[in-house]
Amino acid sequence: MVRKSASVPAGGVAWGTPTARWTLTATVLGSGMAFLDSTVVTVALPAIRDDLGTGLSGLQWIVNGYMVTLSALILLSGSLSDRFGRVRLFTAGVAMFALASALCTFAPTLGWLVAGRVAQGVGGALLTPGSLAILQAGFREEDRARAIGAWSGLTGVASAVGPFVGGWLVQVGDWRLIFLINLPLAAAVLAIAWFAVPESRDTGAAARLDYPGALLGVVALGGTTYALIQWGAAGATPAVWTGAVLGAASLAAFLLVEARRREPMLPLGIFSSTAFSVTNAATVLIYGSLGPLLFLLVIYLQEVGGYSPVAAGAASLPITLLMLALSARSGRLAARIGPRPQLVAGPLLLAAGLVLLSRLGPETPYLTSVLPGVLLVALGLAATVAPLTATVLASAPERHAGLASGVNNTFARGAQLIGVAAVPVLAGIGGSGGEGTGSEGDPVALVQGFGPAMLMLAGLCVLAGLCALLLPHGRMPHGDEAPEEPPARFCGVCEPPMCHCPGSTAGSERSGGADPRA
Repeated sequence: MVRKSASVPAGGVAWGTPTARWTLTATVLGSGMAFLDSTVVTVALPAIRDDLGTGLSGLQWIVNGYMVTLSALILLSGSLSDRFGRVRLFTAGVAMFALASALCTFAPTLGWLVAGRVAQGVGGALLTPGSLAILQAGFREEDRARAIGAWSGLTGVASAVGPFVGGWLVQVGDWRLIFLINLPLAAAVLAIAWFAVPESRDTGAAARLDYPGALLGVVALGGTTYALIQWGAAGATPAVWTGAVLGAASLAAFLLVEARRREPMLPLGIFSSTAFSVTNAATVLIYGSLGPLLFLLVIYLQEVGGYSPVAAGAASLPITLLMLALSARSGRLAARIGPRPQLVAGPLLLAAGLVLLSRLGPETPYLTSVLPGVLLVALGLAATVAPLTATVLASAPERHAGLASGVNNTFARGAQLIGVAAVPVLAGIGGSGGEGTGSEGDPVALVQGFGPAMLMLAGLCVLAGLCALLLPHGRMPHGDEAPEEPPARFCGVCEPPMCHCPGSTAGSERSGGADPRA
């Protein structure tokens, strides 16, 4: 079979043409599939636990198996797409995601389900940066902002409807349906991409890719995650210590490899900027608290509050809606007054919301008990995410804007991964198989541990606000050519927005034989 559109036409694709519509449809459906999956899985966790007979450690692996490979491979995947073709890597990611979803759908045991989630993470890492890169490299310069804005809004809708879709499928059918729905979506994306989406690549992409760095990143995250989760499930066993040592050694080796490679996946010199280091530290603290919040809240509401899957999934919907509604205004405010006030006040609002949620008890009416805390969390995120992303981009050289955004996105995902693994253990909620006081199947354990967990997360947010005090007053300095702003409307609940900056890994403008700017 021959592709109808082999490469990006000279000058780029014009908005309103059939090719533009098909390109936007493919990228929205592909990214939306990944965003939808990340929200529906959390809602289904109690049902999965009951069906497969697992404990909290098993649920943590279902979430973190996906995050391990996604976090470690997302930077490498941007380089792969530049070198081998953005549409090619995007479709490979969609196909991998679909095959992994099929494995999750028919998984007979927890081990098979976790294996499917790990494979989904690989697919997600390939398709996530590719969608924006296709738009950036494919559309005409004057149409890119419009295309990326449409992509942002439509994928935000996927994040918003995810809890309803997941809760409804679990409530009226079976948890396996949350993975099965990915298959027709993936089939549609693959067909559209094959016949209608033009290919682009960076002819000047690095010839040698950092495969050792990517492998060490996976082992470092995997070993650390294993040690934290199994520590809560089984205590300090030899296997737990082995995982911890392997994770720490792999992290040290990763830093050594990145420092010595000529073309590293993560150039360590980028951290010489104080503002870049500070904002990434704040990112780790904020998303390290957000991941465990969303993980524990949906379990708590179903197991202790008696909420249905639909109601539990919809409980956090105000976070998504306020992020979509206020992100553009938040970014414009930060451009006028500088990011520091919002990066201090936003995490403090987050902390206040978490303190309110720490007071939840067995009787948890939504309007008076849950909603006030959720609204404060939503306002805190809305105040924080846009200026955080803008500061990351402004504090790195323009030529590294895409790298800076990718690093920030990776740190956010990695922080959620570690948070979901560590916080339940530290709060005394962790356990295995439903036995003992530490199991999530014991409502008493959840009631006793949920409040302390929320207070721990509030402390992380306060530290994030204190980090922001190290930033300079006023507007962040830019070079002569400031990178483009992040999408005007973006749901930053799962991660900060990926940059679509010119000349970057996530959005290099050079294509095979034709420059879209020509």
